[in-house]
Amino acid sequence: MTEPHPLQEQELKLIQRYIHCSLRLSPRQFYARWDISYEAIAAICGRSPATVRRWFSRGSSYRAPSPSDLYHLALMDFLLQHYEEIPAELMDTLCPPAHSIVKTDDKST
Repeated sequence: MTEPHPLQEQELKLIQRYIHCSLRLSPRQFYARWDISYEAIAAICGRSPATVRRWFSRGSSYRAPSPSDLYHLALMDFLLQHYEEIPAELMDTLCPPAHSIVKTDDKST
């Protein structure tokens, strides 16, 4: 096993920025920005379509998304807005190519 890489001041500053990063986007905001299905939102967040439907429900069936869900939606929104600016090597490292494509043509209501 190799020795861990010691953290320098620059890396510690990067960690601090990440800790205080406030990327958050609600499911309603994400859905309003992109023509996407509840199933695709569920796949982005690693949740079931039923859970996503509860995010859009009103009343007793409503369930609030977790901070992690809000982060995933904000990160996906960022990637969708800036994917052409991101170098291919960086994108492949961050998000390796998948073997399957998430369908987005059946928009749930």
